[in-house]
Amino acid sequence: MKEMTEQQALLKLSALCAQAEHCSYEMTEKMRRWGLPDEVQARIMARLTQERYIDDERYSRLFVREKIKFNKWGRRKVAQALMAKRIDHETIQHVLDDVDDEEYLAVLRPLLKSKRRQMKPMTPYEATSRLVRFALGRGFTMDLIRQCIDGTDEIDDDGEENQFLA
Repeated sequence: MKEMTEQQALLKLSALCAQAEHCSYEMTEKMRRWGLPDEVQARIMARLTQERYIDDERYSRLFVREKIKFNKWGRRKVAQALMAKRIDHETIQHVLDDVDDEEYLAVLRPLLKSKRRQMKPMTPYEATSRLVRFALGRGFTMDLIRQCIDGTDEIDDDGEENQFLA
């Protein structure tokens, strides 16, 4: 494999960042795989950050929005994925705190309804425990799960009473 110069690496990474949002860890890993020395990596990262190609908070906001809306993940699963990308804990907490519980409930309610329809007939206790395990696996917190399953949010989007276990 031909060695890459600092300028080539900078151009390649800036083109990648211009196409899609990336975090600093992803870019650092790419440079490490390319075999660039640490001091070159540091200079390139400083330049990409200075020119706003890389912004971990902006990346985190988009990541959270995407994973909640499209993948139907809860806070815990999103936080774990961001930690795996080595995003700062304070940034993760700040971004997750900005998401309203109503947004999570808007994702969780239909998810639980859909799961309940897929389950074969069983006792309410079995159904509840399966739904709770399912939602916990998706990264939702127990208080939001309980709120949906117990019907404490009472009326769903269709104007009907929320009957997960009926």
